[in-house]
Amino acid sequence: MNRTAEAQQRLPRILVVEDDDNVRWLVAAYLEREGFEILQAGDGPEGLACAQREWPDLLILDVMLPGLSGLEIAATVKASRDVPILMLTSKDEEHDVLAGFDSGADDYLAKPFSPKVLVARVRAILRRAGVAGESAPDRVVCGDLALDLKTRQVTVRGKSVEVTSTEFDLLRIFSEHPGWVYTREQLLEATTGYSHLGDSRAIDAHVANLRKKLEDDPADPKRLLTVRGVGYRLQAV
Repeated sequence: MNRTAEAQQRLPRILVVEDDDNVRWLVAAYLEREGFEILQAGDGPEGLACAQREWPDLLILDVMLPGLSGLEIAATVKASRDVPILMLTSKDEEHDVLAGFDSGADDYLAKPFSPKVLVARVRAILRRAGVAGESAPDRVVCGDLALDLKTRQVTVRGKSVEVTSTEFDLLRIFSEHPGWVYTREQLLEATTGYSHLGDSRAIDAHVANLRKKLEDDPADPKRLLTVRGVGYRLQAV
């Protein structure tokens, strides 16, 4: 069976090699939510070993990595297998872009980037490589809370609730992993793509508004709970 046929029988497998834990978490979370199987590595040698062992359908490589650069990983992998590669970097100088392409990169994305742009780039690369992605689910349910991902409508006990775009994005993140605790910075980065811009405490305001819309008693929430000193989590009711 050829590689393309095999990939179409399972979730496309993507290896993310990034030493910044927050960036790696953001990339992995968004791509998992879009229907991809994600492998992760936090340094160059680990990333190369994983790439050679697992044969992913796509590599997402940070250029600057401990132990072995993303450029070196790309050149080594491309010498033996034609695996699509997306490079991530905090640099945007022309010579760095050219170095990435010379090493075998198929596309290039400078930090900071929008997660939605990242997903679009990944899908485009995989389409060109003949690897089909799985469709994301149309509906997410957490207890009596339901989200329609196509129409972006929210219902509680079957009753429609009006939410803003950011509030919907927050609910989607929470509802896909009930019980997971998210920091304010993680939530800000997941909804805007930029954790270092703006005040992460703005998340508190969005959560407060959601409680007014979703909770029977916003002062005593049962769904959207505060984890003191950390952030928030969603609990099924």
